[in-house]
Amino acid sequence: MILTNREKAIVAISNAISVYSTYTKNPDMLPKNMSLIDFILKSTPENLKKEISMDLIDEIFAYVSNTKTELSDSI
Repeated sequence: MILTNREKAIVAISNAISVYSTYTKNPDMLPKNMSLIDFILKSTPENLKKEISMDLIDEIFAYVSNTKTELSDSI
């Protein structure tokens, strides 16, 4: 099975959200005033950027946030 570019973009966005979250715990790891959107766009490979939209980022962010909340509640 080969991933589509949309699926690869979803993985890249999800990974960027996770890394950004980790980096925000240590402010020296992120450049000043870098937003999550900026971080996602800078960390996504150029060939996948055309797959990214604000709606897709919002949907993935909501899913990742909800999953982390569910995991925290079950521990």
